[in-house]
Amino acid sequence: MDFISELAKAIIALFIIVDPFGNIPIFMGLTEKMADTQKKKVYNTATFVGFILLLVFAFTGQEILTIFGLSIYSFEVAGGILLLIIAIRILISGSMHEDVESPESLGAVPIAIPLLVGPGAITTTIFNLQVYGTVTAILAVLIVLSLTWVILRFINGIYRFLGRTGSLVIARVMALLIAAIAIQYILTGVTHFVV
Repeated sequence: MDFISELAKAIIALFIIVDPFGNIPIFMGLTEKMADTQKKKVYNTATFVGFILLLVFAFTGQEILTIFGLSIYSFEVAGGILLLIIAIRILISGSMHEDVESPESLGAVPIAIPLLVGPGAITTTIFNLQVYGTVTAILAVLIVLSLTWVILRFINGIYRFLGRTGSLVIARVMALLIAAIAIQYILTGVTHFVV
């Protein structure tokens, strides 16, 4: 029962950070001039790149921190600050739109990085690894990225169902949750150094 509970916590935390629903208006904006077949390739690339990146951090996150002489807490503070900036940007402007020269690169940048796998997702994956263990962290990555892939495959239908207003409302609500998680990361990291 503990394993299921820990896995659920890890999945929920990572899913909120990856935020595929909240990013729907951004994904639609970035791919609106593409044909459906191109969109599918972009979303397949984004999910694959995101999956590989999070697995790399799940397996080598601690080693990366050790090489640079960092602790999980300093990474949490840095990730929390960056997440907070992203959340504020979404709350104020309603999007994280990035201008990209080559539409073919959308799958990797900015959709996979930093929209799906940003500092928050990386921090969360490393944190899940530290707190819940390797199996739980990897399973959380697998499940969240699989759910993200399904959401991206049906993004046109979801966008039509939610409508522009519904999508923007969800984006802002998710941004509030991201801001709250960011503050918690910062507080956790700072508390460790202060105490």
